[in-house]
Formats: sequence, C-alpha cells, structure tokens
Amino acid sequence: MDISVVVPLYNEAESLPELVAWIERVMKENDFSYEVLLINDGSTDDSWKVVNELHEANDCVKGVCFRRNYGKSPALFTGFERAQGDVVITMDADLQDSPDEIPELYSMIVNDGYDLVSGWKKKRYDPLSKTIPTKLFNATARKVSGIKNLHDFNCGLKAYRKDVVKHIEVYGDMHRYVPYLAKNAGFDKIAEKVVQHRARKYGVTKFGLDRFVNGYLDLITLWFHAKFGVKPMHFFGLLGSLMFFIGFISCAVVGGLKLYNMYTGHPYTLVTNSPYFYLALTSMILGTQLFLTGFLGELITRNSPERNHYEISEELK
Repeated sequence: MDISVVVPLYNEAESLPELVAWIERVMKENDFSYEVLLINDGSTDDSWKVVNELHEANDCVKGVCFRRNYGKSPALFTGFERAQGDVVITMDADLQDSPDEIPELYSMIVNDGYDLVSGWKKKRYDPLSKTIPTKLFNATARKVSGIKNLHDFNCGLKAYRKDVVKHIEVYGDMHRYVPYLAKNAGFDKIAEKVVQHRARKYGVTKFGLDRFVNGYLDLITLWFHAKFGVKPMHFFGLLGSLMFFIGFISCAVVGGLKLYNMYTGHPYTLVTNSPYFYLALTSMILGTQLFLTGFLGELITRNSPERNHYEISEELK
C-alpha cells in the first residue's frame, strides 16, 4: 500500500464527507493505493455515524472510536499503530489542511529520501491572539530541539516514512513535537514544505490558549528526557554536588571567621546567629537531596526493561 492517511477528529461530522471525498479524488488522480484512518476521539456529535457511512461507501475508509475524549496524541498513536502504507500522512479533519498537498509530500518521502516532512502554514487565517504565541512557541521549539529548518512544529499536515511512525511513541500532548521525537529516535532527515492553510469552514476550534503553556512544559520534558533520560545522575548528581560543595564551603567560612575572631580577640557571636549559616545548611541539604534523586533515578533506569533498547537501522549477518 502506498499511503495511509491518519485523521484524528473530534466533533467534525460536517466536514468529514467533504474531506474523504477530496482525499479519494486526489488518490485516484495519482493512482495511489491508500487507506484513510479516521480516529474518532470521543466525539459527542454524529461523527462516528458519519464514519460508519463513509466506511460502507468506501472500504478504503477505516475507523476507530474512543469511548471518551483522550486527545490528539493518543489518536495519532492509535492511527500509527494501524497504518499499513509505505508513507503515512497526517492531517486535521477541519478542512484547514488541503489533501492536494499529498502527492508532493509523498514524493519528498519516496523520491527525495526524507524521513519526515512537516507542513508550514506560512500564510495563516488565524487571529493575532493565536499567530503571535505560535511564532514564539515555534522559535523556542527550534532552539531547544536543534531542528533549525522547521517553522511550524504544530502543523497537522505531515508525511512520514513508515519506519518513523512505528518507532516513535506519541503520548500526552506530544503531537506538537513529533519531529523532535523522530530526531531523538534517529530519524534526522527532516524537511519542511510550505502548505496551504484554509480558513475553517465548519464548527469551531477545539484548542484553547492553555495549549501554549502545556506546550512549553512538554518541550522541557522532552528535552530533559532526551538529554538525561538514561543518565539522570549526570543532571541531579552534578547539580546536587555543586550545591553541597557551595554550602559546605560557606559553612566552613562562617565557622572559620568565628574561630579567627575568637583567637584574635575580636568580638564574635554564635554561628547560629548568622543567616549565612542557615543558607549554607539549606544548600547542603538540597544538594544531598538532589544527589539522592539522581541516585534513585539511576536505580530506576537500570531496572527498566528498555535500558538496552537501541534503534537499529540495518544489520548484516
């Protein structure tokens, strides 16, 4: 099979028939063998009824229905598990992504050799309250991930080599960082394509401003996991040792000053009367706790069943 199109959806009953008909037309014009995986993320409207009708009319249309709303990442993960195509295309169900982009995305994967191609909605039909935070978010994501050539991490229209979706785990709200997940899994041939952004035709957006806050928190999580996930002592141990050393030196200075004043006849007070003593003591306690956190993290990772799981691209025997 050439292409699997994975479409997460939530309350998009009105747009689904038009979207599927559009995808079907593009596939027939380019003589692609394909499947459309409609992942119903606990919709409360007639979306699942529409999916059933589309499946009956076209056996290339397949569907999965969640019992409740889990989010876009679980929907993508479920679609990736079931995808059979050599190239996997993801797009949103709201008709803001154009299926006419599919042939060129497919060509960039198959002919140009990219592992992942991400869409860039260079010209957007969104209000400033959405576009400005999006620009800041993408600038931060480029800096942290090291993927300098992407301008729109959160674009729903992406194309993947099949191996990519089978070797990454999309969870929580990590769908925003699929290129970063792919890079961490060793798939670093990542490109970008300017794609058309269409104004929403039906319904309303399902995302609020809280996604930007959650997005930054998820980015920090991914960065830490990629850098220190299998060696937590390198982070917590170093930071803890540094704080303990600073606290110990500070305590020694406070104590040394008192002894110096005692033996030289200068006035002195109890060590416990100095606020610097408590700051130094706190630093030593925090340093010890951080060091132990790193030690416990090492014990956990050493007992993890995936501690020696490495992605192998080829093997000769």
